[in-house]
Amino acid sequence: MLEMKDRYAALMHKIVSVDEAKRRLEIWRLTPRQIVFTNGCFDILHKGHISYLAKAASLGNRLVIGLNSDASVKAQGKGEDRPVNAEMDRAAVLAALGFVDLVILFDEDTPINLINELNPHILVKGADYDANETDENAKTYIVGSKEVRANGGEVATIELEEGYSTTALIEKLKA
Repeated sequence: MLEMKDRYAALMHKIVSVDEAKRRLEIWRLTPRQIVFTNGCFDILHKGHISYLAKAASLGNRLVIGLNSDASVKAQGKGEDRPVNAEMDRAAVLAALGFVDLVILFDEDTPINLINELNPHILVKGADYDANETDENAKTYIVGSKEVRANGGEVATIELEEGYSTTALIEKLKA
């Protein structure tokens, strides 16, 4: 029984505030570790998310996820019924993944403030974005890419698994 409690506590220990994340990243930077950052809603975790996050984690030594809060998801206009899962439930599911090191909730429309606070080595988004896009108003622009590059970091995109999306999954469940 104690072991299960310890594992759950370890999982929940991955869900942190911005200040705690900054403290941990400072420690990780004492050794040559590449910190990878990505963000999203991750509402109903599916194979497409797992593939994407595993590939993102493979780009460095530590994977940090900026997770849209419930308010942030609502502001994105994904639908009245979104998010399906509450923010702490989504955070716990992400934290349960062995290749995820930290999960940080953010309330803003974009993770720009979080990216500026954390200054990751590698910023990652799906290939539906363009790592070379410089027009901040373009739909394919990766928020934070200019700032990460200005600090000597890299921006990468990862091919998405065809046929997987939370919206499609929700529609399938409704049918």
